[in-house]
Parts: sequence; structure tokens; C-alpha cells
Amino acid sequence: MSSKEAEAQKGKQGWITPTVIPPEEWGSFRYRGKTLEELLNMPMDEFIKLLPARQRRSLKRGLKPEHRKLLEKIRKAKRLMAQGKKVTIKTHCRDMIILPEMVGLTIHVYNGITYIPVFISPWHIGHYLGEFALTTRIVQHGEPGLKATRSSLHIAAK
Repeated sequence: MSSKEAEAQKGKQGWITPTVIPPEEWGSFRYRGKTLEELLNMPMDEFIKLLPARQRRSLKRGLKPEHRKLLEKIRKAKRLMAQGKKVTIKTHCRDMIILPEMVGLTIHVYNGITYIPVFISPWHIGHYLGEFALTTRIVQHGEPGLKATRSSLHIAAK
């Protein structure tokens, strides 16, 4: 493999596998000037005021029943994890806004084919779950195959 191919492969891997910031380094995190502890202790109404307009409007109108169910699952999972049990949270709610209470969890988000594990760090707050579970694959074009063009009609198949 040439150096260009190695660099291209390295770039693809970096794009596919994001770097995860360890919890020890979360101390430097601030969301609109608030630390993670402040966000966790903040009432929902105050937190909503910090969000961008689209997310703010969505949360002001109230949570959908699916989102409420997911939040209940998350709270139940946190209680079970405190007891030392291992819990998997799976959801189809790609349009759920990531809230501070979800930080530190791994939520498996459905992308249409499988469940993609999404580890939620503080930097994900205010984004949607679906943003981190891609629904399309990266296309890697190879050489054209048989019947790829009109001229290949006259080539004998092996």
C-alpha cells in the first residue's frame, strides 16, 4: 500500500471513528457559560432558554410520548446502573434532543438497519440523537464492473 493510500485509509478511519473525550477531561466543559453540574441542577425551563431556537421551540411545546418513554428508560437505567447492573438503552427516537441527564450514557440509536451505540459526552448537549447515528454508508467507488457502461455489452462474460 502506498503512502497516499495509507493516508486516505487513515483519514477514512478518523472520519468513521470519532475520538471520545474521557470523563476526566469533562471539567473544562461549558455550555453557554454553564458547567455540567450547573446544567444538571438547573430546572428544565432555565435549561430550555440556553438552547438554540429550533431545540428551544421543540422542548417548549412539550415532549412527545416516545421521548417521555425514552427519558423514563434513561432514568430507570441510571438507577439500575447505580446498583451495578448492565443496561442497554435502545431507541428509534432520532429526533430526541440530548439533555444534560443523558451525559455519560451509551444509547443505541436505530439508523434504519441496526442500532448504533452513541456515547453521550457533554459536547453533545443540545444536539439530536440522530446526528450521531448516520443512516447512510460512506461510498467507496471501485472500478466499474460488467454492464457498467454501454460499451461493456459487447464484452464476453467470464
